[in-house]
Amino acid sequence: MAASEGSSMATPKPLNVFFIPWFATGHLIPMVDVARLFASRGVDSTVLVTPANAALVRRTVDGSSLSGHPIRTLLYPFPSAEAGLHPGVENLASLPSKDTYKIDAATPYARPALENLLRVHRPDAVVADVHFGWTALVARDLGIPKLIFHALGLFPVCAMGSISKFKPHLDVRDDTETFLIPGLPHSIRVARPELPEFFLRDVKELSTFVQEKREAEASAMGVIVNSFSGIENAYADHLYKTSRLRSWFVGPVSLAANSSKQEQAVRGGNEDSDARPIAAWLDTKPAGSVVYVCFGSWCHFSDEQTREMASGLENCGHPYLWIVREDSDLDTEPSEKGMVVKGWAPQVAILGHPAVGAFVTHCGWNSLLEGLSAGLPMVTWPLSTEQFINEKLVVDVLRVGVKNWDGFRTTVEEDKVTVKAEDIAAAVGKVMGGAGEEAERMMRRAKEYGGTARAAVDVGGSSYNGLSSLIDEIRSYKK
Repeated sequence: MAASEGSSMATPKPLNVFFIPWFATGHLIPMVDVARLFASRGVDSTVLVTPANAALVRRTVDGSSLSGHPIRTLLYPFPSAEAGLHPGVENLASLPSKDTYKIDAATPYARPALENLLRVHRPDAVVADVHFGWTALVARDLGIPKLIFHALGLFPVCAMGSISKFKPHLDVRDDTETFLIPGLPHSIRVARPELPEFFLRDVKELSTFVQEKREAEASAMGVIVNSFSGIENAYADHLYKTSRLRSWFVGPVSLAANSSKQEQAVRGGNEDSDARPIAAWLDTKPAGSVVYVCFGSWCHFSDEQTREMASGLENCGHPYLWIVREDSDLDTEPSEKGMVVKGWAPQVAILGHPAVGAFVTHCGWNSLLEGLSAGLPMVTWPLSTEQFINEKLVVDVLRVGVKNWDGFRTTVEEDKVTVKAEDIAAAVGKVMGGAGEEAERMMRRAKEYGGTARAAVDVGGSSYNGLSSLIDEIRSYKK
C-alpha cells in the first residue's frame, strides 16, 4: 500500500554504537578498525579515546568519515595525575617496561569520565575492551547490549582461561618441564617461564585477571573477535561450551577495514608519519627477498641483544627491513643489505609488498594475524604477555613458522637469555627456503592461510557474514 497523508514510511534511525579501546596501540588500532567496519555498514560509530591516543587514529578515522561512513571520535581526559604520569603519556608504548604498570593503575580512574559519556549519550550498544569490565553494569542499567573486545584471538583466550582454572603450571617440577594445557581442541604444551607474568609471580595479580574476566563477561552479549573461522572455529565452540559466551568473527580487521593502499599507508601513524621512504626502498628489491622484522609498539631489548640481532640480520644472506623503537641508537641510513626504521611503520602495507618474503615477529595477536593475512612464513620471537601461547598456534597448530631458537626463553625481563647472531641468521634461513622441502611446505601453508583470510572478509565470507549477523542481533535487541 502506498504511503498516504497521515501514514509514515520514515527510515529507521541508524544504530548508534560506542567503542571503548584500552590505552595500548595493539588494542586501539584493531578496535578502531572494528568501529570502521560497523560504520561501513551504516552504523553510527563513536570511538571514545583520550587526546594522545586520538592522534594515532585521527588520519584513519578522518579517512573513513570523508568516505561517507558515519564514524567519529569523542575525547575524554586521560587520568595522568592519578597514575603518576606526565601529561600526554597515555599509551603503553610511551613508557619504559618498568613503568607500564602505571597504565594499568590509571585504567580504573578513567571510569567516571567514560561512564558519564555513556549515560549522557545513551548509545544503542557498547563495545568495550576487556579491561573495562564495569561497562557491563552500565549497559544493563541503560538496557543496551554490551560486547567484549579482547584484542586477542580465541586461541590464547581459551588457553589462559584453562590455565587460570586448572593451574597445571603449579604441578611441574621445574622451569624446563612442559605441561599440557587441559581441555583445548589441540594438544598444546608450554613451559612455566613462557606464561604471562601474572601466572608466575603474584596470586593477587592472577585473581585480579580472573575477576576482570568474569566482570567483563557478566551480562555480555558476547565477544567480537579479530580473527576468522578458518583458524579458530574450534575455539569459538570451546569458549561457548566452557563459558556460554557467544563470539562473532569479524577479521582479520587489518584486511577487512584497510583494503586500499592509502588506508594501509596511514593506519596507526600520526600526522607526521611518512611511509614513502620505506616503499621506495622495498621497490628496489626482488620479489620475496626481504625479511621484515618488527616486535610491536612495546618491545624492549638489551644492548647486547640488539647487537646480536643486528649482526644476525646483516649476515643472514637476505635484505632486511627492521622496525625499532624511536629511542633506538641504531643507524637508520639505508643500505643494500638493510633498512632500519625508528618508530611507526605501515605494517600491513609492508607485509603485503611483493618484495617481502618472511616476517620476524613477537607474536602479538595483531602481528600474527597480519602475517597470516599476507601469506608469509614467520620466525617467532615472543617477548611477553600471552605471546608464547600465540606462538604455539603459529608453530604447532598452523605450522607456518619456526622458533627463533631452541634455548631458554621467558616472559620475565630480567631472566631473558641473549639469542646469538648465528641462531637468528639460521632461523631466518629456514623460513626463506633454507630448510628444503619442509620450508617449501611451510611457505605453501602460509599462502593458503592468506587466501583463507582474504576470503573470510570478502562479501559473503565467514567474517563478513559474522559482522552482518552481529549487527542484526543488535538491531533486534534494540526492538
